[in-house]
Amino acid sequence: MHGAIEKKATPAFQQVKDHVLQQIRGGEWKPGDLIPSERELMIQFNLSRMTVNRALRELTDNQLLVRIQGSGTYVAPGKYQSTLVEIRSIDDELVARGHRYRSQVLTLEASTTPVALKALGLDAGPAFHSVIVHFADDIPIQLEDRYTNPQLFPDYLQQDFHLVTPNHYMVQIAPLDRAEYSIESKMPEAAMRKLLQMEAGEPCLLLSRRTWVHDTVATAVTLWHPGSRYQFTGGF
Repeated sequence: MHGAIEKKATPAFQQVKDHVLQQIRGGEWKPGDLIPSERELMIQFNLSRMTVNRALRELTDNQLLVRIQGSGTYVAPGKYQSTLVEIRSIDDELVARGHRYRSQVLTLEASTTPVALKALGLDAGPAFHSVIVHFADDIPIQLEDRYTNPQLFPDYLQQDFHLVTPNHYMVQIAPLDRAEYSIESKMPEAAMRKLLQMEAGEPCLLLSRRTWVHDTVATAVTLWHPGSRYQFTGGF
């Protein structure tokens, strides 16, 4: 027998995990930072892609990293939060928490579809329709699919929603009186998953909300959030 107990070697994938954790905890890699690619880590540690992938996957499962399809792997900023006690514009929510905000406008149009008219309780069209992706630190965290009542917001289609959010615009024109909402977990379709840069199999948190000005439906919106990046908070 040997006089000392032989120490077990650290598994190769654990070496990568320890390195990533050291960089994060030491402040070298900050929340929202893009970390080196799998290939770069393979070269640095002289390991196989499978081994590096396992390390990053486990850190992602523990919500320390966020893997964005087609973009790379980022240090997790913690789940983005939105309050349910009051309706706040998403840019205000994100900036208040120290994030950098931007948006991508995908659709801004008049619509006469039955879905649009029913959502707003209109007998005849058009309704206004917008689809916008909201980003925090260049990570997509919300897809906003909104129908808006042109009787209350006639200049909606003339707004530049890269500069002002729909919420900001509408509150200035006609402050909302009441709202109803529901929240559910739902799997996104492929196009939605691509826009939000989500991994296959990840669900969304879906908030559906209608708001009124007096007795008139002002807007009906569905807000899609990657489940791994977002949470709702509230209290009373």
